[in-house]
Amino acid sequence: MTTTLASARTKVLQRQGAAVALVLMVTVAWLVFPRFGSLDNVRDLALQGSFLAVIAIGMTFVIITGGIDLSVGSLYALGGVLAAYGSQWGFFAALLFPLVVCGLIGVVNGLLIARTSMAPFIVTLASLLFARGLLLVITDEGATTYQIAPDSAFVELGRGTVFGFGHPVFVALVLAVLGGLLLHRTTFGQNVFATGGAESSAVLMGVPVARTKVLVYTMSGTLAGLAGALTAAYLQSGVTVIGVGTELDAISVVVIGGTLLTGGAGTVLGTMIGVGLRTVIQNVINQIGTLDSNLQSVVSGVFLLIVVVLQRTLRR
Repeated sequence: MTTTLASARTKVLQRQGAAVALVLMVTVAWLVFPRFGSLDNVRDLALQGSFLAVIAIGMTFVIITGGIDLSVGSLYALGGVLAAYGSQWGFFAALLFPLVVCGLIGVVNGLLIARTSMAPFIVTLASLLFARGLLLVITDEGATTYQIAPDSAFVELGRGTVFGFGHPVFVALVLAVLGGLLLHRTTFGQNVFATGGAESSAVLMGVPVARTKVLVYTMSGTLAGLAGALTAAYLQSGVTVIGVGTELDAISVVVIGGTLLTGGAGTVLGTMIGVGLRTVIQNVINQIGTLDSNLQSVVSGVFLLIVVVLQRTLRR
């Protein structure tokens, strides 16, 4: 009986290494920093993590298929500018502009990768440059910043709250639930795993590999655009300088959450845990308050490295 319980605990630790690290991190931060556990800080943590979570959900599907999407950071920034630009025509224009444009760029990524067998790294790197260039064209090389009127209904999407938690938090949670169901309870989800697990075998089994790739890259682009729209609604403007390095943040939280970079395995829940862990680490660094921006990056990188090592140790 004791052996069985020990074995069960070991399996939990192996599968939920990021969750264990998150619990440990939160416990230490709660004890060391009195303000960390305050309701206001918890709300701030949830809001900060929600924008990255929306992007990371799409990235999870892409990486499970064995691909990568480097364009999401630029699409995130482009989505914000398009949302601010479209807000002059009302709520639906502000929301649809970034979803349609960023989604179409995702479609192009998927088609090039699926139909021409081009490397995802090269295709999405080109899209990163294209989206950032389009952003600069729209904003006159960054000289123009589109503002969203304070009385616009679109602002409520980013600044409105329920029980003190911002609307973007609930958007991210709903998308996470839908993403989890899509991944684990549908034929499409099975196709995603099959594509990443063994693509040649999946083709022989009749799995629509090409269509699956197009859909996951479309999803990734659309969600990046949505995250940009949410950020624009929160900031009440289309900020041109955001999104630099966001693709690396999204990839890191997905991998920390247990999704294999080689494809074939991963969960949306793990990704959300990865987002939570990264957000907590950043918050702890801010709580310290004595580190400059350069040292903050160093400390953040060290923390993430420790978490990955902890995960691998638990799995062994």
